[in-house]
Amino acid sequence: MSQSSRQAVNQATFGALANGVTLMRADFSDHVFERHSHDCYVIGATTHGIQRFRCKGRQYDSQAGDFVLFNPDEDHDGRPGTEEGFRYTIWYVPDEFVATGAWDDGQAARGSYFTRPHVTDRQMAEQFSLLSASLARSQAESLRAESLMRAFLRTMLNRHGERRQPDAVQPRIASAAALARVKDYIRNYYAHDMTVSDLAAVAGLSRAHLTRAFSAAYHMPPHVYLNAVRITQAQARIRRGMPLTMVALDCGFADQSHFTRRFKGGVGVTPSAWRAMYRASASGSGAPD
Repeated sequence: MSQSSRQAVNQATFGALANGVTLMRADFSDHVFERHSHDCYVIGATTHGIQRFRCKGRQYDSQAGDFVLFNPDEDHDGRPGTEEGFRYTIWYVPDEFVATGAWDDGQAARGSYFTRPHVTDRQMAEQFSLLSASLARSQAESLRAESLMRAFLRTMLNRHGERRQPDAVQPRIASAAALARVKDYIRNYYAHDMTVSDLAAVAGLSRAHLTRAFSAAYHMPPHVYLNAVRITQAQARIRRGMPLTMVALDCGFADQSHFTRRFKGGVGVTPSAWRAMYRASASGSGAPD
């Protein structure tokens, strides 16, 4: 069905699963995600159409039966690959939930990561769809949900993941400690306006060197990471019931319009729509079908 033969649809629903995992289902006709990242693992299966995205400098087309797999802080964008738009189901999985799991050999999963952002695995995609629907219908069964999610994650990591080696070498263009200080600075002072000069001073590097080093180490420039931190902080405040106007100012956005634009660009819906869906999910009445 072409874009001209159906009404444009851009919508998403969110539901809370066990252990801090968030379930998102989306149907986008023409929504474009700006470059962004998440502080968690993202596991998503495309269910219709083509989801076109860039990650680590490469473009991918995810179709029905394909997964998109992002590690924490991996930047990416997203858009429809055809006029039909695309639909997908996604889990946002906290780092700690993955870290406390295990591989098939019983070793802890801490330090594990997905090796590719796009894979075709129709068997696991079908299981993912069925499991997501089942978990959404039985939110009160926390033990069952955790057990099933851990089993699924273990299988996905064994099929499409690796374990980082303890002596993994950081890019030589800057020390890991210097860049870690920059990330800590952004996480601590996200509510303030900051410049490349500020970050370069924290790292002890030139401005040009800082931007290149940060981008090489974390696959995104500092401003994309800053926006991701701000959105994460905004979601936490929305969950606590803070008014959206206060959230915008508290998280460093210039104004409500700026907040709405950046939030929708990274999450897919406006802050007010996300708040409504979170409240419905928290009350037990808004879980996706």
